[in-house]
Amino acid sequence: MANLSNGREPKGILRRTLLAGGAATAASAALPAAAQPRPAPRRSALAYIGTYTSHAVHGAAGHGEGIVLARLDLATGALDMVRTTPAPSPSWITLDPRRRFLYAVNEVDDFGGAKHGSVTAYAIAPGSGELAEINAVGSQGAGPAQASVHPSGRFVLVSNYGGGNVAVLPVQPNGGLGDAVDVQGNEGPPGAGRPADGAPGNFSISDHDGPHAHMISADPSGRWVLVDDLGLDRTFVWQFDGQTGKLTAADPAFVPSASAGAGPRHFGWHPNGRIFYDLYEEASQLAVYDWDPRTAALRLKQKISILPPGYAGTNYASELVIAPSGRFIYAVNRLHNSISILAVGADGRVRWIGDEWTRGDYPRNIALDPTGRFMVACNQRSDQVTVFRVDPASGRLTFTGRYVPVGSPSMIAFI
Repeated sequence: MANLSNGREPKGILRRTLLAGGAATAASAALPAAAQPRPAPRRSALAYIGTYTSHAVHGAAGHGEGIVLARLDLATGALDMVRTTPAPSPSWITLDPRRRFLYAVNEVDDFGGAKHGSVTAYAIAPGSGELAEINAVGSQGAGPAQASVHPSGRFVLVSNYGGGNVAVLPVQPNGGLGDAVDVQGNEGPPGAGRPADGAPGNFSISDHDGPHAHMISADPSGRWVLVDDLGLDRTFVWQFDGQTGKLTAADPAFVPSASAGAGPRHFGWHPNGRIFYDLYEEASQLAVYDWDPRTAALRLKQKISILPPGYAGTNYASELVIAPSGRFIYAVNRLHNSISILAVGADGRVRWIGDEWTRGDYPRNIALDPTGRFMVACNQRSDQVTVFRVDPASGRLTFTGRYVPVGSPSMIAFI
């Protein structure tokens, strides 16, 4: 959480064109399956970029204006801005499994006159990707930092960084959100004030003064919900009731960070669903756990720095992306301003193989496009996003030379 600074198609299509199209369709249907023409390759992908606006809290106020709709050319990597939907600090966005609805966390602390933030639901227009607001509800805590949609699509899970708690919001039939069906506060003593591990001269000290829920997400099975609490240096584990949305503490209820004061921030699972990766903001480490989806047991088997050998000084890790192939993991460094590249072994353990400068300042988030050809980085302080080409064999990144101006970008999600 740390932030040191603060064509339209022409009308009147000719009749002969329609007839020709109909004849072609009929002819195609008559072909044997092996001879069916292949669909045209996807030429572009839509994405949504969240931003920090003047409404943000916790020192994160920025130059953004809302949610930016963008289009990525999958041949060249060109990223074009389409339109912006005004919103108060939509710092995190998430999509439902069928990509019909978008949910934006509004990182504020005064929604409806109460001391909490909000989550806004939007309908996504098919084809164009334009957003239409459905409704907004309270997040039940100040300064919400992140949200995710349960695999069932029936609930949105939200973590309130300022409030130190998490909430479960039901999804209505129209995609809108209802009031929270469960709210749970994280409990425990604050974590160590300074990370025990990390680079020499590391002063990445942030918010070890009480609970600060940073990320919440269900595991791939949907049976369990995990929460990274940066302030308490714990990853909490909850059993999830898919009918009611209620959370019940697992046994054990949490695992401590792999090193004192590490500051757990973001996590994810290997595609096999049995390896759990936890990124520590302040220690700039990646922890690797065996995950048992039957019992929710986590067994630590590795912790590794994501910084290059010899690095000294302060850094704040921010984001974790696991390639769909499971062969590579990308982790983001703020202040070092790089994307670390880690190769994944057969047992899920990782090794650092290199990094790439993001060409900007304070990269907060990265994302792979749906084809895996390009990676986009959101550089918060330098008010731009940058685009990189991905080598699927080596995992390496090559800058495309493309900068796109976006005020205080916080994250990007592809549809």
